[in-house]
Amino acid sequence: MNVPTMADMMAQGKQPEVLFWVGAAGSYDDRAKKITKAFVKILHQAGVDFAVLGTEESSTGDAAKRAGNEFLFQMQAMTNIEILNAYEVKTIVTCDPHSFNTLKNEYPGLGGNYEVYHHTQYISKLIKEGRLEVGNDVLRNKRLTFHDPCYLGRANDVYETPRELIRRLGVKMTEMKRHKSTALCCGAGGAQMFKEPEKGNMDINILRTEDALETKPQIIATGCPYCNTMMTDGVKFKEKEDQIEVKDIAELIAEANQL
Repeated sequence: MNVPTMADMMAQGKQPEVLFWVGAAGSYDDRAKKITKAFVKILHQAGVDFAVLGTEESSTGDAAKRAGNEFLFQMQAMTNIEILNAYEVKTIVTCDPHSFNTLKNEYPGLGGNYEVYHHTQYISKLIKEGRLEVGNDVLRNKRLTFHDPCYLGRANDVYETPRELIRRLGVKMTEMKRHKSTALCCGAGGAQMFKEPEKGNMDINILRTEDALETKPQIIATGCPYCNTMMTDGVKFKEKEDQIEVKDIAELIAEANQL
């Protein structure tokens, strides 16, 4: 799998059309790495000239900011902005809504101005430009429900783009009762992923998984590596992992296109 770095590109005197921001989950988490690979396959199929930062990429600082450590967030952000601006990056795409939200809405105030796409938005753009087609036979008539990531939906009002992509797959999609602006959080946002649950009678990811199970799905689709982890844990808790798959939209498109 050929994935050039910005340093490689610069050494050759080239400027890619887009920087793929992999994010911490997509770089280190074994499950999220599969999402990263699926998206790279889609970029290759569409003939996109892209690069990653590689070892020069650091955390966006999202988790630090949400946990209240503004100083650490700004340190992270300034380091990243310095590198991005040195490479004259104009357009960024990421599979992580947390990175998407931070790069898009919080970096401009610190001198980082970029056109930022969530991977569902970028895939949609490639389809509209005629650079990518999505197969509708492989997953035809599979029962599917979609979980809205908070940082994509409520934080950035991106509800329709992922659904438009899902409809192209030929699946039978059923919405959960709580969806779009009323969707329930998976429980990982705001740095909650990295702390123990507080006292209560049910973990939030179990409650959200119950919402999904009401639709009797074969696939729970999402667009965030953290949501993927939380929903997968919920499915395991309910002992349904042999009946239900939790997949990112990029993985579903890669599967539909037999990549």
